[in-house]
Amino acid sequence: MVITKSRLVLGATAVTLSTIAVTSLGIHSRGQALFKASPKELVDEVWQIVQRQYVDGTFNQVDWQAVRKEYLSKSYSNPQEAYKSIREMLKKLEDPYTRFMDPEEFKNMQVDTSGELTGIGITISQDEKTKQLVVIAPIEDTPAFKAGVLAKDIILKIDGKDTKGMDTNQAVSLIRGEAGTQVSLIIQRDSQTKQFDIKRARIEIHPVKFSQKQTPAGNLGYIRLNQFSANAGKEMQTAIKNLESKKVAGYILDLRGNPGGLLFSSVDIARMWIDKGKIVSTVERQGEAEKEEANGRALTNKPLVVLVDKGSASASEILSGALKDNKRATLVGTQTFGKGLVQSVRPLEDGSGLAVTIAHYYTPNGTDINHKGIEPDVKVDLTKKQMEDLWLHGRDKLATLADPQFAKAVEVIGKKIAVKGTPTAEK
Repeated sequence: MVITKSRLVLGATAVTLSTIAVTSLGIHSRGQALFKASPKELVDEVWQIVQRQYVDGTFNQVDWQAVRKEYLSKSYSNPQEAYKSIREMLKKLEDPYTRFMDPEEFKNMQVDTSGELTGIGITISQDEKTKQLVVIAPIEDTPAFKAGVLAKDIILKIDGKDTKGMDTNQAVSLIRGEAGTQVSLIIQRDSQTKQFDIKRARIEIHPVKFSQKQTPAGNLGYIRLNQFSANAGKEMQTAIKNLESKKVAGYILDLRGNPGGLLFSSVDIARMWIDKGKIVSTVERQGEAEKEEANGRALTNKPLVVLVDKGSASASEILSGALKDNKRATLVGTQTFGKGLVQSVRPLEDGSGLAVTIAHYYTPNGTDINHKGIEPDVKVDLTKKQMEDLWLHGRDKLATLADPQFAKAVEVIGKKIAVKGTPTAEK
């Protein structure tokens, strides 16, 4: 993760937290501080960034030089005409993660995931094959989560407007709004269509929750990580140290429904669990760009089981992939989301912004999880009824033995503790 005045790399973001407004970084200020580029210069600025950085050197088999000639030959009388051309250019790449944001969209893009946010609390993406708007995951304890929106829900309409052909920026503009106002979503879940009327709110996100669990496997530390925000690493460190002081026998780390976040956060947290080994590598179109490895400062070596599901995306997949490949943890649950791309987010001269895919990331064993996700070591599927009962109607059952995935995690970690030889093994 690199932040400067001109560049932000979101190495592990499943998708912009696009229904939540930006709070603190004000990354769009560069365009306001300098002269404003002419519309044609803005078109060329976007073209140049893609030319230099885009992960696919063939540009999706598109003649990118011809694209520049085509769009710079046009006359632009106002910025809106340039914005339209930029979006047309980027569509040729057929990459939903490479996207243009006008100044208002960029201002409201979630960049710094710490602090107070405004919105309904979902992460969304455009499916690369169907082009439908898909919920990656609702953020826990937000309006969307409480209303019952689930991972993999397809958004058909927003306030009555059909989302067919709509990109994420357009969807964000419709979903976003002032706290206290309401937005209506028509959702397709499997073969059913549901309507959700959700009141927008100000949201304060605490990414880590933890507790002791007295289980048949002994005294366990349970840590739920909701999002890889800027303060997630600090909160995770506090959780582990607190539970270590209580001499827990092992840990269950719950990444279910975690849509991702910041790359540096996933790497920092991986280092708290892994003492040696590779964590993740990123590969740009020129070849491998960077490796992240453990630094010998793990906070515990006690048995670990990680819970994952289809809402575990991006940074969650970096962390779970690192723990799995290094044989540090057993993964329990269902296949993860499958987002293995790295974006760089750039402010442009007029206050607008560009997110461009610059690399693939790979797990320590060299696995590219894009579109495929990570398979758990122990698969525990939930029926549709079980999932809705657990996540929507029976929240008090989560992380108890009435939660089938948690119950299996307890069974698995009990065997790991027995092999280790002591129920309260300390580092």
